[in-house]
Amino acid sequence: LHGYILQKGIIFYEDRNFQGRSYECSSDCADMSSYLSRCHSCRVERGCFMVYDRTNFMGNQYFLRRGEYADYMSMMGMNDCIKSCRMIPMHRGTYRMRIYERENFGGQMYELMDDCDNIMDRYRMSNCMSCHVMDGHWLMYEQPHYRGRMMYMRPGEYRNLMNMGMGNMRFMSMRRIMESYN
Repeated sequence: LHGYILQKGIIFYEDRNFQGRSYECSSDCADMSSYLSRCHSCRVERGCFMVYDRTNFMGNQYFLRRGEYADYMSMMGMNDCIKSCRMIPMHRGTYRMRIYERENFGGQMYELMDDCDNIMDRYRMSNCMSCHVMDGHWLMYEQPHYRGRMMYMRPGEYRNLMNMGMGNMRFMSMRRIMESYN
């Protein structure tokens, strides 16, 4: 390969058990339909990825770390094919996120530097409607104890989480994405 080693990230396969046509990806891909007609298994060789069941990083999201997913579609209960994927950059250092009770950073505010398995128990918040991710990459979940649908949050301001294409999803727990790339 012209003197360099290809650092693969994730390999998608059309069929279960890593069979059929494949597509290798080591960065973001907004529309996988031009590479594969469907995706029933995948192998994460390096890093962490979010996969989405709609193009342009929309729809239901699923977090994948290094490992093999021989029958990914039925294991995760995906209704549809994986249509896009996003590589999660490695983060070394502190994690900081402010969560707000209301949209546009209104209502109660709490700053997190570690995982929170239940915002109701810890902060007496019944909902998180906006947030500001200052450091690190996070997963937010609709149910306590990191269950239910999830959303990947990169550093930035999120003024209204309800307008992010996930319907009336509420966020009740959040976890830092901490994964080595070895």
